[in-house]
Amino acid sequence: MTAPAPALRWSHVALNCADQRTTEEFYRRWFGFQRARVVPLGDQEIIFLRQGSVYLELFASPEPAPITSTGDGPPHVGIARHVAFQTDDLAAFLDRIGTEVPVSLGPLRFDDFIPGWRSIWLTDPDGVVVEVSQGYRDQDPASLAAAHRHGRMPQRDAH
Repeated sequence: MTAPAPALRWSHVALNCADQRTTEEFYRRWFGFQRARVVPLGDQEIIFLRQGSVYLELFASPEPAPITSTGDGPPHVGIARHVAFQTDDLAAFLDRIGTEVPVSLGPLRFDDFIPGWRSIWLTDPDGVVVEVSQGYRDQDPASLAAAHRHGRMPQRDAH
C-alpha cells in the first residue's frame, strides 16, 4: 500500500538580479511586496519578499541574461515564460504605472476563451516578463473533464 502524498503548498519563485535593491523596489512599488527575511550568504545576501502568500527570493547574480525577453516571455524550454499576477481592475493598474513601466505586450482580450479576460505584459528590471491579468477564472469541472476524456480543448467558457 502506498502512503498518501504529503500536502504541499506554493512556496516561492527565486529570481536572479543584477541589483537586488532595484528589483526589490520594483516588486515593492508596483506589486505590494514587502521584505520578509534577509539571509546573509558570505559577502552577499538572499532577500525574501512577501505579498500575501506569495514569496519572491532575490539572489544577486553577476551573470548576464542568456536571452532577451519580449512579448509574453521567452519560448525556450526550461526557462520560465513569465510570472503572473491577477487584479480586479487592469485599467487602474495601467493608470497607476503610467509610462514608468513600459508594457511589452497588450492589453490583449481573450473573450473567445473567457468573457472579460484581459492581460498585459511588462518586464522587471532584470528582464523577467510579468503578466498582469483581469477576469481569468477556471473552467467549469464538467467541461474540463469532458475535454480531457476526448483529448480536446473546449470551445468557450459559458460563464
